[in-house]
Amino acid sequence: MDRRHIVVLTGAGISAESGIPTFRGSGGLWFKHRIEDVATPEAFDRDPEMVLTFYNQRRAQLQSVEPNTAHKALARLEQGHRVSVVTQNVDNLHERAGSTNVLHLHGQLCRARSSADPDWAVDIGYGSIRMGQTCPLGSQLRPDVVWFGEPVPMMDAAREVVSTADVLMIVGTSLAVYPAAYLAHDAPPRAEVIVVDPEAQAGKIPGARIYRDKATLRVPLLVDELLG
Repeated sequence: MDRRHIVVLTGAGISAESGIPTFRGSGGLWFKHRIEDVATPEAFDRDPEMVLTFYNQRRAQLQSVEPNTAHKALARLEQGHRVSVVTQNVDNLHERAGSTNVLHLHGQLCRARSSADPDWAVDIGYGSIRMGQTCPLGSQLRPDVVWFGEPVPMMDAAREVVSTADVLMIVGTSLAVYPAAYLAHDAPPRAEVIVVDPEAQAGKIPGARIYRDKATLRVPLLVDELLG
């Protein structure tokens, strides 16, 4: 088998099929909250207890859902190829499905970090972050996620990964959302590009194969094809 480097860029759509609502749901609400109230540095400054409670609930909810057939198929792809998953999602469903090389652009829900030093972080699993729980510097712990208005520290690493792809598979994002739209254009000209999303827009990437399907329907078929 020709062992190629397959880079998979995943967005909220793949996790939505496991029961995790997306940021861009109806009316701009996320779990019945305005994004501005729970996913910005200003929200944490204004009402840290509410923000912590919100993410504690998200962590508990994550424990109750399971990786779907698309997550599991992408993990199976490692049986025949070098696979790198670059995800915009903060959940751990790729890892739980068996993927071993996952780069999280927007952080990880099951980690907490210092509010003073973004490089100090700790795994907390599905546990809660409490008010008064601090890092060694004495600063309040916060979720280790990238909020709106904050830089994306893993962006350069993600661009480097995508730039070495033989195949770039984009799943669960329509390419109308950044930074996915930027990353998609970092693939080398020789790379085959495959897009799987019900709202995928033709023409965003010239020559890309477009499948306007749910991830759970199309990804297992594509993995079978790639494993040949």
